[in-house]
Amino acid sequence: MHPMLNIAVKAARRAAQIINRASLDLDLVQVSKKQHNDFVTEVDKAAEVAIIDTLKTAYPDHAILAEESGRSENESDYVWIIDPLDGTTNFIHGLPYYGVSIALAHKGIVTQAVVYDPTRNDLFTASRGRGAYLNDRRIRVGRRDRLGDALIGTGFPFRENDSLEAYCRLFADMTRACTGLRRPGAAALDLANVAAGRLDGFFEQGISAWDMAAGSLLITEAGGLVGNYTGDSDFLQLGEIVAGNPKIYAQMVPVLSPYSRAGKGAN
Repeated sequence: MHPMLNIAVKAARRAAQIINRASLDLDLVQVSKKQHNDFVTEVDKAAEVAIIDTLKTAYPDHAILAEESGRSENESDYVWIIDPLDGTTNFIHGLPYYGVSIALAHKGIVTQAVVYDPTRNDLFTASRGRGAYLNDRRIRVGRRDRLGDALIGTGFPFRENDSLEAYCRLFADMTRACTGLRRPGAAALDLANVAAGRLDGFFEQGISAWDMAAGSLLITEAGGLVGNYTGDSDFLQLGEIVAGNPKIYAQMVPVLSPYSRAGKGAN
């Protein structure tokens, strides 16, 4: 395992210990609201501190982009992109679908990725050019080649209710196009499940870099494709993502492209 990936795994496991301990007594977890439908808990914050501490001990000069604490002051070609607890709302309710996402970008390109599911003890890892793994076994995207047979994951826009009507139209379009649509509530884990072939594709808009960064490398290293709704590569910047095996991806893009933010200046 690449040394930097090894440190990221160590950081993810430390965060997962904090999350698992807290999950045993959810009534004690302090919850606060960032904005409508957007929650943060003391667990998110403690997990993020543990991750950053682990990474900074090993790589003090690297920059950090994390969901709760934002971007670090220092400039570096190496940036760790962190979501300490993706699926906070599921976690608060005791619904066991949430995870830790840690990615390393070098000069804007994601080179290391970890997504860890603490409730299943599933560890997804990838290093650029070395393939994607689940618990040390190589994973590949699914083989289905027709969107009509595909199981597709998505997420609802929860912060911006103004976009809900357009999203419901897209939801209807995609429901007609595929065999089933799933909305489990943790994008990082959904993307990891695309890499493992458990979902055939995924799409979401209004999504942050820390939700996508690790999952996007898992998918490309598992033989899949990732882009924005028009199929271009600036998904991290645009905040919208479509992912899948190459054939499913190619069939999803025409359904999604009319809804893209690309070219609308909505960055």
